[in-house]
Amino acid sequence: MWRSVGEGGIGDDLDAHNAAVVAEFARLIKAGEKDKVKRAIKRWPPQHLLALIVYLPIKRARKLLGWLDKLQSRVVAELNPAFRSALLEDCTVQRLVEVLDGMEPEEAADQLEDLPEEVQLEVLPRLEQRTAIESLRGYRDESAGSIMSRKFVAVPPDWTVGQVTHEIRANSQAIEKLYAVNVVDADHRPVGYLRLRDLLLSPKEALVYDVMSTDFIAVGPDTDQEAVARIADRYELSVVPVVDKQGRLIGRITPKQLRRVLREEAEEDLNLMAGLPADTRPDESIGRIVRGRIPWLLIGLGGASLSAAVVGAFEGQLAKAAILASFIPIVMSMAGNAGIQASTVAVQGLSTGTIKFGDLGWRLLKELLAALANGAIAAAVLVALVIGVAQVAELDAPLVLAASAGLSLLSVVVVAASVGATIPIVLDKLGIDPAMATGVFITTGNDILSVMIFFLMMSLFYLPLLA
Repeated sequence: MWRSVGEGGIGDDLDAHNAAVVAEFARLIKAGEKDKVKRAIKRWPPQHLLALIVYLPIKRARKLLGWLDKLQSRVVAELNPAFRSALLEDCTVQRLVEVLDGMEPEEAADQLEDLPEEVQLEVLPRLEQRTAIESLRGYRDESAGSIMSRKFVAVPPDWTVGQVTHEIRANSQAIEKLYAVNVVDADHRPVGYLRLRDLLLSPKEALVYDVMSTDFIAVGPDTDQEAVARIADRYELSVVPVVDKQGRLIGRITPKQLRRVLREEAEEDLNLMAGLPADTRPDESIGRIVRGRIPWLLIGLGGASLSAAVVGAFEGQLAKAAILASFIPIVMSMAGNAGIQASTVAVQGLSTGTIKFGDLGWRLLKELLAALANGAIAAAVLVALVIGVAQVAELDAPLVLAASAGLSLLSVVVVAASVGATIPIVLDKLGIDPAMATGVFITTGNDILSVMIFFLMMSLFYLPLLA
């Protein structure tokens, strides 16, 4: 039997007992012991079954999924979307129908999008919630309408608290999770909401109008899901109502969906920052991996070639002072690090809504001042290193070399940080995902700039002394 989560379950590393359980089930599944496995998990709680599926090898997990009954297969809805897609990849149409019928319409609609088009055409007509799923798929991808739930509780403002609680109890079978009660007028436009504490603490005879809260914020179905998540985070909303063009309530975005949006957006940003396509998944085929990554690698190759061309353009300076070559990795590395740091902070600020295009001037000034301080410290360390090396190795004009290298490093850090802070904000203003700025573009651009600045400084201050 699987131990509970608090004793080493799905959220923790496997302990010896649970590892043995996984190994035994993997052996039984491989051997085709279907009846034995089904008897063993028959009375397992959903969280233990979910943990077993997560820790089993993917081939064994897929096979186990095919053996589960309809009720048990609903645990698949709780899995991470990427892992769930991998799990369902080889399922039959009938099995897909059973699993998708166990999900909320908005989750089923998302899962359908990950399936090949010919499979979607086979599966969709057989789903119990086909109408709701089709209506959700009618909205733009990654919009509020595509992730909202059409299940919500709404009452008129002239009801009493007693009437509301009575109706909730009477329809408890249809209500899965209750976060708040929407209050709507005769035209179904939201005018407020009731929190659970309002229902529990208010007198039964109190009118809804007198105890409801009116500080709600609604979004339209075309609002981008990332913007919805930012709104929910900024105003600390647990549920976000969705209204149509006439202002009528048509759905709600639940905490579960908000968490999923935040997770997906974070994963997309991480992929873009690493120079990968936004929709990269860990279970992709080799062909898809190559197609998704090679464009970014070629862009990086092009940038590196430009950097090499810049270095080649200063071949004469390198021939005059070969010691300069040893500084190239230093300035390129410092430029890359400074640029990535500044751009990462800018992307985080844009994603949370704390940085706007209007903040560009102030943001640039802050990064400039911080870069001056950081660059001065790094330059001082580099100057000390050059002078230290000059004590044990023969260098031409070591003091001038140290000062020129330090000034170059200071300039490189300031320029790289300014570029890193500016580019994401400009991209966001142009409607381009700013996370792209922290990847190959910033790195490559700063490499080229750093080499040019370094050789310019050396040409001005150090190389004339060697003539």
